[in-house]
Amino acid sequence: MNWFRPARLLPHEWFFGAFLLITWLRLVATVGPLDPDALLYLALLGVNAALIVWGEARETRPRWFTRLWFYPVLVNVVFMTMGSTALKLVPHRQDTLLQHIDVMLVGVTPSLRAQTLITPWLTETLSFCYLLFFPYLLISWVFYTWRGLPSFRRLCVGLFTIYAVGFLGYSIAPAAGPYLAMADQFNVPLTGWVFTRLNDYIVTHGSNGVDVFPSLHCAVSCYLLFFDRRHAPWRFRLYAVPCVGLWLATIYLRYHYFVDVLAGFALAAFALWLTKRWDASAGETSREPAFREPSISDHAPHLALR
Repeated sequence: MNWFRPARLLPHEWFFGAFLLITWLRLVATVGPLDPDALLYLALLGVNAALIVWGEARETRPRWFTRLWFYPVLVNVVFMTMGSTALKLVPHRQDTLLQHIDVMLVGVTPSLRAQTLITPWLTETLSFCYLLFFPYLLISWVFYTWRGLPSFRRLCVGLFTIYAVGFLGYSIAPAAGPYLAMADQFNVPLTGWVFTRLNDYIVTHGSNGVDVFPSLHCAVSCYLLFFDRRHAPWRFRLYAVPCVGLWLATIYLRYHYFVDVLAGFALAAFALWLTKRWDASAGETSREPAFREPSISDHAPHLALR
């Protein structure tokens, strides 16, 4: 059944729209419609809807790319304000709950056990891997934009579905992470050099204070890695080892609980399935004959194989 085509919305537009609407309604019920965060989410809903309507009114490349590139902007706005939003919806951080789940799953939060492995060289290496998330994400956006509209649209389907579901998780179970909530239980310091200090600075000043469950570092990097495996295998080969290092770093560097990482991988698997399902059932290539990327045979038909 072709269940995407009737409304002409992309899957991530459904998911992100639902996240914005649900969060706005929760804010209205909790703090009222005139709260600054409630007004922000209402405005984001309006802009998102307007861009979709504008893009559907006349499908052109500039309109499609504007519609798709709005989501990186949207992600950054939501992330930066999520600390305020989440703690209006859930009065207390849920670190204790996540720790209890870890105990049920593996006996103790793995970051505590990882203390026996700590060395400055390992800390520096895993800090470097953790930092690679940011350039890898940005380069992926640019790379698939350069590859053309079909490729970039395909990437967005899963990527921004991950962010929508992940942000909903932040707003339901806001948490600070082991490095803050369990600081008194760690007795071995994480010491390193340039990358360790840089990573610590970025996390300390760039976190919104609730960005733990699920682990979007794991979810997004896993999605991009296996998206590359299908659509740009050379990028998969280039990033596979550092990506595994990033996953280990989320635990080793004490940023995430084990349950966060599991939820992140589950979210990535869902996004990869969703992208593949949409690609097959929505007829991605059939929707845009005017945007078909040129082939050699278009310019030199006499070279086409018989």
